[in-house]
Amino acid sequence: VQLQASGGGLVQAGGSLRLSCAASGFTFDDYAIGWFRQAPGKEREGVSCITGGGSTYYEDSVKGRFTISRDNANNSVDLQMNSLKPEDTAAYYCSTVERGLRRWGRGTQVTVSS
Repeated sequence: VQLQASGGGLVQAGGSLRLSCAASGFTFDDYAIGWFRQAPGKEREGVSCITGGGSTYYEDSVKGRFTISRDNANNSVDLQMNSLKPEDTAAYYCSTVERGLRRWGRGTQVTVSS
C-alpha cells in the first residue's frame, strides 16, 4: 500500500490550495480515504473523509471551506481547500485502513500566513 500526498505550499490567509493523494497497492474503489493534519505540538486530527461510494465527512472547522473528491479511475483523492486560515497550517496526510491497519502516506506541508 502506498499513499502519497502532494500539493502543499505557502499561501496567504483567504487563499486556496488543492491537495492530491495518489494511491496504489490496494483495490482503491473499495476503500474510504481520509485526510488528516498535524500542527506542531498538536495531535493528528481528522479533516475529511470520502468512502468508496462517495459519501463525505468534514470536521466542523473546515465545513464549507474544504471539499473532498475522488477519482477512482486514477486512484486519487483530492482536497480542495478554500478560504484558508492560519490555523489550517499543518502537515497534511492521506490515509486508509487496509486489512485492519491504518496506512499513512508521506505528508505535505500547508502553511497559511496571516
